[in-house]
Amino acid sequence: MSQMNIAQVDLNLLKAFEALHDESSASRAALRLGVTQSAVSAALRRLRELYGDPLFVRTGRGLAPTLRANQLKPVISEALDRCRQSLAMVDPHGSEYQGRSVALGLSDDFEVAYGRRLIEEIARRAPKLRVIFRQTHSQIVANALLDRTLDLAITAGGFAERRLSRQVLGEGDYQCLVDPGSLEPGQQVIGLDEFVEREHVLVSSGGFIGITDEGLAALGLSRQVCASTTHFAALPFLLKGSHAVATIPGHAAQAIARMTGLRVLPCPLALPRYPVELGWRTQAQLDPLLLKVREAVVACFTWPPSID
Repeated sequence: MSQMNIAQVDLNLLKAFEALHDESSASRAALRLGVTQSAVSAALRRLRELYGDPLFVRTGRGLAPTLRANQLKPVISEALDRCRQSLAMVDPHGSEYQGRSVALGLSDDFEVAYGRRLIEEIARRAPKLRVIFRQTHSQIVANALLDRTLDLAITAGGFAERRLSRQVLGEGDYQCLVDPGSLEPGQQVIGLDEFVEREHVLVSSGGFIGITDEGLAALGLSRQVCASTTHFAALPFLLKGSHAVATIPGHAAQAIARMTGLRVLPCPLALPRYPVELGWRTQAQLDPLLLKVREAVVACFTWPPSID
């Protein structure tokens, strides 16, 4: 790679790099940028010359970033975000955000329970902004924020990374979700003995042990898990027509029950409540757009969730 300085670089190439990294496709990057595919291909050739690296290699699933491209992505995205932020400072109350997007990390229990309301609240404050919901969980969310895969994140249990800012949104609990056909007529609760006797569907990123197992173990009890899934949205299909029970966050149980006809019952175990927090990179906290999105998230998290 020849010696370069910024005066010799077309900064539009950085926009092409960001689009290629996000979309993993020259054709989709072209659509995003409003240019032809040949223009994106030409930009990629110039980027490869500039950085002395292939940057993106073709695979069966599109363009995959190289190690150098993944190293460059947070630096380039931060530079572009600073430019966008400077424009927002000129017009902080701009009427629309066409072409802008915000990546919001959350597990699908929050997406199921709050996704529609988040879309509406964000649209009210930042018209035409695209919100990108990205699946995450507490073990990976801090790194995803720091490497700029996410702009903001909602998580249960809080953030342990000092380089992140946070705001408590509320407190969550656990409830049971069952097929009403598995209950006796008029049954409104499930006792501990029946709870243990039933098969269970576990929702877990690991798939083996959940907080319910810990609560039962403290009483010298255990349960039979017939199936594990990483997706709360799969529960209606796994519980319908069965006698199994799923013990999940209350906000997800209520949302799923409203849409599917499953029944929510109090959990017979005294499981601990947990904090729900919103986190973001501290250095991004003055971005006017992210401030609007944060306001929208806070507005959605009245506790307990209201029924629309």
